[in-house]
Amino acid sequence: MDENGSTEFLDLETHLLSKSLLRDLKIKLINGEKWEEVITEVKKQMGLAGPMVLVSFLQYSLQLISIMFIGHLGELQLSGASMALSFAGVTGFSLLLGMGSALETLCGQAYGGKQYEMLGIHMQRAMVVLSLICIPIALLWASIEQILTILKQDPLISEQAGIYGKWLIPSIIPYGLLQCQFRFLQTQHLTSPLLLSTAVSSFIHLLICWGLVFGFEFGIKGAAFSTAITYWINVFILAFYINLSPHCQKTWTGFSIHGFKNLIAFLALAVPSSLMVCLEFWSYEFLVLMSGLLPNPELETSMLSISLSTSSLVFRIAYGLGSAVSTRVSNELGAGRALAAELAVKVVVVLGLAEGIAIGVVLISVRNIWGLVFTNEVQVVNYLSAIMPILAISNFMDAIQGVLSGTARGCGWQKIGALVNLGAYYLLGLPCAITFTFLLHFGGKGLWMGITCGSCLQSILLLLITFNTNWEDQASKAKQRMMYGSSLPTSTTTLLQ
Repeated sequence: MDENGSTEFLDLETHLLSKSLLRDLKIKLINGEKWEEVITEVKKQMGLAGPMVLVSFLQYSLQLISIMFIGHLGELQLSGASMALSFAGVTGFSLLLGMGSALETLCGQAYGGKQYEMLGIHMQRAMVVLSLICIPIALLWASIEQILTILKQDPLISEQAGIYGKWLIPSIIPYGLLQCQFRFLQTQHLTSPLLLSTAVSSFIHLLICWGLVFGFEFGIKGAAFSTAITYWINVFILAFYINLSPHCQKTWTGFSIHGFKNLIAFLALAVPSSLMVCLEFWSYEFLVLMSGLLPNPELETSMLSISLSTSSLVFRIAYGLGSAVSTRVSNELGAGRALAAELAVKVVVVLGLAEGIAIGVVLISVRNIWGLVFTNEVQVVNYLSAIMPILAISNFMDAIQGVLSGTARGCGWQKIGALVNLGAYYLLGLPCAITFTFLLHFGGKGLWMGITCGSCLQSILLLLITFNTNWEDQASKAKQRMMYGSSLPTSTTTLLQ
């Protein structure tokens, strides 16, 4: 090759090498940027999830505190209060919790789309609807004793449950209002006031409950009524914050006539949202009923009560992560940032897997001593020890479905979520529980094995739906939902957008 040819060849080689190096450098920069985005997303989600986990724990502690005080009144009062709380959870609290979670979609997407004034209007609509729903719930709770008597429950326990249920009625409205306030603040990333108000009201609840139960000797009535007082205190604390905080100036402009209009837009999402929560919650209540049909009902019911309490306690972590991703996904979809929403989902799935594995390891490690926290009965402690590995698997699946359910709320997939829960728990989970327990004679283990099959199917279906989602399409749907749900004048809406 001559000198000119060699020079041209070297120039070409240098040019290709330069292009290759630039391409490699570009890939590294892109990968580096993605890694930074992942780290940033993790920080955002943990900043949201941490306070929400604590809020969830504190909310759960209110009922535990009441039950602890009632336990010192006697076994009859404890049984009646436990039955009343179970009835209230099935017929009231779960319903209001589910309907309120529709705001995670509506407020979250409106905040991301900078329709700030719509957050207050959505909250008002939710308050109106949930307050109206409280009326039939109150009538139902007033008839707890009669209903339990018709169901052939023990007359004395039914009487105590009826007393507790009637004195729990004043807690319905503040509980519903709290669900609205929680979502209104959560979707704006204002989790610190939620944590502070819940911590203060929980401490006050401890004092009020003790005072009413033992100080004024109101007994079981005082324990129930203290819950209502605590909820109202929390409502007023958050109401003062929302009205006075500069962080809520754009999103809360006072009560508006628009808050009483277009209630159908809220109901269209609130009803399936409630079904999504209730169908899952009710399936676990069926386990309690079935445990009473086993050969040794006292042992089986004790084991199931402790394991359900454990599972509920642990689920607060997954629920906090689910609340965090719900906020992140709804905000990003509302802002039209589809890729950011997709990244948030991927990050939370990894966090959910890590949390599920960690909790599973802990539960298996303490399986021989965990029962001693609740009882000194050796038979119950040993039985619970044998159940704990199954419970660990169940909680692992709950960790996955918990974060994916949060994703569903953020996207507005409540109808899909309700259908998934219906199929997972009522077409597979409960039938498997009946088969394992009564046909294959696994006893209480069979109940947990069956419901774990349901949560496993639920997680698989939600995973398939989530990772086959067109996120650009979800961002477009979020925009359509915001346009449909807005009742503001066109000029105002345009300014907000």
